[in-house]
Amino acid sequence: MPTSTVEAHSEAEVALERAREHLCSLQDAAGWWRGELQTNVTMDAEDMLLREFLGVRRAEETERSAAWIRSQQRADGTWANFHGGPGELSTTIEAYWALRLAGDPQDAGHMRAAAEFIRREGGLEGARVFTHLWLALFGLWSWDRVPALPPEIILLPSRVPLNVYDFACWARQTIVALSLVKAHRPERPLPFDLEELHDPLASAGGGSQRGGYELTRRSGWLRALDRLLRAYERRPLRPLRRLAMGRAERWIVRRQEADGSWGGIQPPWVYSLIALSLGGYPIEHPVMRRGLEGLEKFMVEDSDDSRGVGAPAGRSRRLEACQSPVWDTALSVLALADAGVSGAHPAMVRAAEWLLGEEVTQLGDWSVARPGLEPGGWAFEFANVTYPDVDDTAEVVLALHRAAAASRGTIVSGAGADPAVDGEDRAAARAITPRIEQALARALRWVEGMQCSDGGWGAIDADNTRRLVRDLPFLDFGEVIDEPSADVTAHTVEMFGVLGLADAPCVQRGVRWLIDHQEPDGSWFGRWGVNHVYGTGAAVPGLIAAGMDPSHECIRRAVGWLEAHQNEDGGWGEDPRSYDDPAWVGRGPSTASQTAWALLALHAAGRSGGQNNGDARSSRSAARGVAWLVDTQRPDGGWDEPQYTGTGFPSDYYINYHLYRLTFPIMALGRCLGAASEIDAADRGRALAGRGG
Repeated sequence: MPTSTVEAHSEAEVALERAREHLCSLQDAAGWWRGELQTNVTMDAEDMLLREFLGVRRAEETERSAAWIRSQQRADGTWANFHGGPGELSTTIEAYWALRLAGDPQDAGHMRAAAEFIRREGGLEGARVFTHLWLALFGLWSWDRVPALPPEIILLPSRVPLNVYDFACWARQTIVALSLVKAHRPERPLPFDLEELHDPLASAGGGSQRGGYELTRRSGWLRALDRLLRAYERRPLRPLRRLAMGRAERWIVRRQEADGSWGGIQPPWVYSLIALSLGGYPIEHPVMRRGLEGLEKFMVEDSDDSRGVGAPAGRSRRLEACQSPVWDTALSVLALADAGVSGAHPAMVRAAEWLLGEEVTQLGDWSVARPGLEPGGWAFEFANVTYPDVDDTAEVVLALHRAAAASRGTIVSGAGADPAVDGEDRAAARAITPRIEQALARALRWVEGMQCSDGGWGAIDADNTRRLVRDLPFLDFGEVIDEPSADVTAHTVEMFGVLGLADAPCVQRGVRWLIDHQEPDGSWFGRWGVNHVYGTGAAVPGLIAAGMDPSHECIRRAVGWLEAHQNEDGGWGEDPRSYDDPAWVGRGPSTASQTAWALLALHAAGRSGGQNNGDARSSRSAARGVAWLVDTQRPDGGWDEPQYTGTGFPSDYYINYHLYRLTFPIMALGRCLGAASEIDAADRGRALAGRGG
């Protein structure tokens, strides 16, 4: 075997070992993993505004939040929605406004630069609906200029179009709360206005607005409906209004989670607190107190940028829009298993125990579309029992399956057996195996029942596909329905396939859905990750696990797309702008997570290390990807990744999952090295000696 080949292989093994040790060191004593979920500064601005509205804002907290917001402003005076992205109008407005609230003078240089951008891009007039709503809360925008959202929507039965269950869960919880807020039409004056942010042309009535809902294209009847409902909002039927507001208020209170949140995410959480406050709930009420205390647990307190995210010197704080412990724990278990850690290892058993305790066993909103379906599955967050989701469930099932297999003495890993496991460890793993198998059976039934009528799977709701709601003037804040997606469907068919159920009718319908939704260029669209690299990185392993031959035409097209979009440095990357501009599809600086997604697809297709069904070009492509991960690894075993590779709402909202840069590279290295260890020396030389391209 050539010396360079041995060195390349051993360097990758060392990188994998360092990464594995780093990931193990991050596990909580309770068994879970959780990386920070970083978004944009609207979270922090709106937190300050919420506290101002409720009368609980404190100066020392404001200054720490303001320090974070200032640190994220770019040289051109703007704030963006993701690392390296363009300045965003509404985000910049809310950040500017929060800094005014913190006491920054409007004539300061950084404030002047932001205000100039805001005016140039359309001013307050061009902002999104939600920014206008925040402005209206403080008397800075007329409620008459906010689109209609009457609380009577809560009274519509689920069979009637535009009922609350036509909206995805995240939008559903938000609009019910906001319908109450809009019905109250409050105004809490501030000691300043924002006149400096108006577009002079729009304010004078002589210019067109370059954003917002007023100039978007809507069907004529929805515009007419909005005008009619706005008229009704001014003179509602009092008995009907009282009935609707009472029901909406009870609906909100029933859905508060144990941690004080609503759905474990910021938008409905914030607006529910405002709505209940307007309904007469004092700050001391248990519901309000839990909500505010819960928000504090979502705060990341930083000092001198201790986490290396670009925070300022000194103390600062930022709000996570959500927390992802179930997702992160499942991915961490899978990564460690791929890296050769046995499911009987104490860290893996602790993780399995914790995951078993997080199973959702009660009915939630998903049961409206699937009455009679028994619960089973997992949510994304610590305390969300209302909204389990298919994606998390699929990954948790795969993770628990590894633990159960290990307890039976079966090695299910990419890099070989873990020698650091003794008989006592295996006994502990065997002890939880019956509970694992019972939970998996419930999960499989639930996931099968959540399949949509077209054969795909959405994330949280079934057949949540009424596209009409996207055109409502109020809803311009991102995706508002939960259509089936390639990534969720792929993870689901992979789950069934790994568990030996590839021939089940639901799986074959899912496979057909994926084939039908492959893009003309050979990739798949990524709904919950950026973007075509994520979709393709999920679809190929899913299809192979479900029984598709690697030589199938759609797999060959996907591999060809990945090869064509590999960066010159050997990695892969894709910018979130790919959701809006085709020129960015599959293009962007190389990142650890996206490189790993591509490698996982190449490995599944048999192209990661010279297997018989691979080819030299694909093997070289995979080897270059592995080399990029090795060469860019930090000394502590992790990778730098300031880029946002997670997706909340395509085109609107993106996420930097801080553990993605670790879990997915471990999976990729573990699987690729495991494959390489099974081929002969000649093939290994071809696969791993191509470090220079």
